[in-house]
Amino acid sequence: MDVIEVRPRLLMLRFPIGQAYVWADGDDDLTLIDAGWTGGAPLIGEAIRSRGLRPEGLRRIVLTHAHGDHVGAAGELAARYGAEVVAHALDAPVVRGEAPVPDPVLLDWEVPLYEKARTVPVAPPTRVDREVADGDDLGFGDGARVVHTPGHTDGSIAVHLPRHGVLFTGDTVASVGQVTLGVFHVDRPRAAASMRRLAALAPETVCCGHGDPVTDGAAAALREAAERDAAVGAVRP
Repeated sequence: MDVIEVRPRLLMLRFPIGQAYVWADGDDDLTLIDAGWTGGAPLIGEAIRSRGLRPEGLRRIVLTHAHGDHVGAAGELAARYGAEVVAHALDAPVVRGEAPVPDPVLLDWEVPLYEKARTVPVAPPTRVDREVADGDDLGFGDGARVVHTPGHTDGSIAVHLPRHGVLFTGDTVASVGQVTLGVFHVDRPRAAASMRRLAALAPETVCCGHGDPVTDGAAAALREAAERDAAVGAVRP
C-alpha cells in the first residue's frame, strides 16, 4: 500500500484499485474516508502508524458509497478501534447486506473496465452506526459536511471541508489522467448533475475515489470537467 501526504493533516492510502483517505484533527481524532479492500485493516493500521499517527485514534469511517473497494475493511477497523461507521441512509442497507449492490448501467467502453473492477473482493455485511443525509455535519474537519451526490449509487455522498477547501468526491468524479466524470454509474445523468453541484463548491483540493488528488488548480479542473463531461454524462475519460 502506498501512503501519500496530500497536504498537512491529509493522507491518501492507495490500494491496487481505489484509495482511502485519512484526515487528522489530532492524534486521537482521526477520520477515514472510505475503507479500502476487505482484509486491509492491518495494512491500514500500519500505514497510519507509519506517519506518526495512532490507529487507536480512529473515531469515524465515512463511506462515500456501498461498493466493495470503499466499504472493504470498515467493519474490521470499527471492531478493532471502536470507530463509528457512517453512510448515507440510501446506501446503508447495501452496506449492511440487507439489499443487493445495484448494477451499473454500462456504456460499451466501460464493459472491459468493469470486468477488471470485479476482481475487487466483495465487502462483507458491515454495520452502519450513523445514517446521514445531505447537509449533515460529520463532526470533524472544522465542519465537514455531507453532500448527497446520487448517480454512482443512490446513496453516494461527497464530503466537503469548506474551511479547508477539501472535497472528497467518492466515485462521482475520477482523476485518472484528467479530472472527469467517474464510471459505472447506476444513473449517469444524475451523476453528471451531481458533478456539476460539486464543481460549484470550488474546492482547493479534490480527492477522488480513483486517481491522483488534485491540489493545483483543482477548482478550475473540476469546473472544466463538469462543463466538458457532465453536460451529456457520456464522454469517455
